[in-house]
Amino acid sequence: MNQEGDQDRINRELEARVNALESLLIDKSLVDRQALQVILELYETRIGPRNGARVVARPWVDPLFKARLLSTTDEAIASMGYTGRQGEHVVVVENTPQLHNLVVCTLCSCYPWPLLGLPPGWYKSAPYRSRAVIDPRGVLVDFGLHLPADTQIQVWDSNAEVRYLVLPMQPEGTGHLPEAALADLVSRNAMIGTDVVRAPAVRLEASP
Repeated sequence: MNQEGDQDRINRELEARVNALESLLIDKSLVDRQALQVILELYETRIGPRNGARVVARPWVDPLFKARLLSTTDEAIASMGYTGRQGEHVVVVENTPQLHNLVVCTLCSCYPWPLLGLPPGWYKSAPYRSRAVIDPRGVLVDFGLHLPADTQIQVWDSNAEVRYLVLPMQPEGTGHLPEAALADLVSRNAMIGTDVVRAPAVRLEASP
């Protein structure tokens, strides 16, 4: 069996064990299923991604920090207090009008947890992991993101040693906003590359 097949088998076994443990805790009334789902959703979509959003907003208002973030990424991120397992070595890739970056983990689901929280289900799915490399533009269309035909798409494959964070472009008309307000505009998907950051009136995030 190849390496990818081995990893898929390991992931399935781990998922089965987690599901069995969750069912046992629920059956013994130690955990409420609905409450557990609320907590997981909170960490997946709100608490975790807020860290990354702050990292994205800082260089929009601080050019010196941006230079640090792009050159000594781990040091810059650590200076904001975001460290931990699954985030030991992060590379920031910057979107420009000519280049759009998309992050995937083709082997399993490597993901910068300290910055983005729990990985969404679609990020771990086999269709996304394969199509992101083969047809990245089509994947973005599935998310509702239609880029200009002349925009190059660069796909970055995360692994156990290196994880990637997309630095989106700051939307036009937001230069007057303070850092905290800018962070509120940044979605998890924009930091993976399946969305862009939009001005408040037109912000939209979709999932396939």
